[in-house]
Formats: sequence, C-alpha cells, structure tokens
Amino acid sequence: MPSTAASRPAAALTTSAAPATTLRRRRAGQLIGLLLLLLPLAILLGLGSGAVSLGPAQAWQALWSDGTGQATMIVQQIRLPRVLLAAVIGATLAMSGAAMQGLFRNPLADPSLIGVTAGASLGASILIVLSGGLLEGFFGLTLVSAGAFAGGALAVLLVYRLASSENGTSVATMLLAGIAITALAGALGNLLEFFADNERLRRISLWRMGGLDGANLSRLGLATAVSTLVLLALPRHARALNTLLLGESEARHLGIDVNRSKLALIGWVALGVGTSVAMVGTIAFVGLVVPHLVRLLIGPDHRTLLPASALAGAILLVVADTLARVVLAPTELPVGIITALIGVPFFISLLRQRHHYGMQT
Repeated sequence: MPSTAASRPAAALTTSAAPATTLRRRRAGQLIGLLLLLLPLAILLGLGSGAVSLGPAQAWQALWSDGTGQATMIVQQIRLPRVLLAAVIGATLAMSGAAMQGLFRNPLADPSLIGVTAGASLGASILIVLSGGLLEGFFGLTLVSAGAFAGGALAVLLVYRLASSENGTSVATMLLAGIAITALAGALGNLLEFFADNERLRRISLWRMGGLDGANLSRLGLATAVSTLVLLALPRHARALNTLLLGESEARHLGIDVNRSKLALIGWVALGVGTSVAMVGTIAFVGLVVPHLVRLLIGPDHRTLLPASALAGAILLVVADTLARVVLAPTELPVGIITALIGVPFFISLLRQRHHYGMQT
C-alpha cells in the first residue's frame, strides 16, 4: 500500500527518533553501571578517611576483620554506620528530588518546596527548646528526631489539605502552600531561637546545618528500612511521571489516575525526606543538584532517571561527608555546609540559564 504524504513525515520522525531513544537507553545503562562501580569505591574512601587516615587496603582488611584492633574498631563501629547512613540518605533525597521535579514539571523543584524540610526543622527546634535536660545521650537524639519527623509530616498534611478541593489537587496551589508553610515555619523557628539560651541556640544551629556525627547502627537500621520502602515505591510511578510531563489533561486522557499518583508521590517523598531530616538534620541541594545533572546526561525518562539519581545522590553525600571530616581534621564540618557550597553555585547557574526552562520574562 503506497504511503500518503501525511504519513511520510510521521514515518520519518519515528525512524529518526528510534536511534535517539536507543542511544539514550544505552547511555542510561552505561551511567547506571558506572555509578554502581563508583559507589563501593566512594564507600571505601569514606571508611579510610578521617582524623585517623587508613589506606584502601587497610580499610578493606579492617572492614572484614574479626579482631579488636584500633583500625577495626574505627572502621566497623564508627565509620561504617556513618558512611552507610550517608549513602542511604543521599539516595533517598536525590530520588525524592527527581520525583518532585517530575511532578511539578520544574527542574528547580526539590522536596523543600512542599514544606517538609522546614516543618521538620521546626519540629526539631521545638523539641530542643522545650525538652530541658532530656537532650543528653541517645534518648535526646531520638526525641529530637521524633520531633523532626512529626513536624515534617504535619507540614505535608497541611499543605496537601490546603491544595485539595472537590475538583482534585492543584499542584500550583500545593507549591504556593509549601512556600507559605516554609515561611511560617521559618518565622516560628526564629521566634524559638530568640527565646533560647546559648546552649540550645547552638544545638538548633548545628541541626539546621545537617550532620552525620550521630550515626549509629540503630539509626542506620531505621533509615534503611524507611528508605528501602521509598526507593522501591517511587520507581513504580515512573510511567505516571513520564506522562505527567505532557500535562495533567494529557495524562488523564492516557489513563493515568492523576490525583492518586500525586497523593502517592507526595506521601512517599514526605516519608523519605521527613525521615532523612529526622536522622541527620537539614541537608540542602542534594535533591536539586543530582537529578538535574543526571537528567542532562541521560534525559528525562524517569524509568532510568530515578535509579540513576539515587546512586548519584548516595555517592555525592558519601563524598561530601568524607570532605567534611578531612578538610579541617580532626574538627568536623557539618555536611550540610559542604552540600550547600556545591549546590548554591549550581543553583545560580540554573537561574542564569532560566531561558532554557521557560522562566525568562
């Protein structure tokens, strides 16, 4: 059957798009394979770095040793929980950021835009100010973590309630509500700081900077359990995120339950980010920088973007925490400072190229 004039351009477009899609998939596979190789190397680098420096061979032997030497104790009891916690938190933040950027169809979106980070910080600040002498030891850290998780969950519920109506959930209203909740949480946090004494003011400041110095096996176990659920759940919505890139109306026409997908994505991101903030404090820009870099390399297909972002986020936070421990050793910097130093210049470069994202006025 001869082809018509109308079908020839479509056939040509399909023919030209197929090699590009194949090339993008091959590139995504290569990137994921490379990240899978780099992650163990970053973990080994983190295990050997710190106030007591160990070579890669020493760190590897200490990791598998059943002895009681100094290197074994440092690696197995101090650095291993910390490095693994950094990998888990980095993966969760980066994949959550990729999901938020897909949901809001905005490369500048990250989980903090829906208020979860600010709510968690306010919850932690309230517990730090009101808990009196209960902040010492593991119980104090657990109490502050519980306050952070409750604050983050409450903020997300409030934002979602404000953005929901009989007609569904408005992403634009959710974004504005998140900004308002963030501003309110910031004002209340500043009010708490105004009345806090010097010791509590220092604790609040350190919490807001973010840090992995409180890592231990119990925290690692809880973070791993929650993050595993989030890292398995979010990729199941990859097709919905790909379809939402076309617009909500088009996604509905293609059979996507948009409101259900929004609720599920917001819920999983709130759980993952709230738990991350509860465990290690506020660590900014991982959820912004990593997904965008990965998207530049392999494209916007969330079937590969989500797992690649998780691997890259894990590597970035492990490396950032390693830098935080060695730059001013034996003094440790809060890892949030390192990620902010990386993220802020990147964020500014995004703003300078805003015409690429339809933000030019």
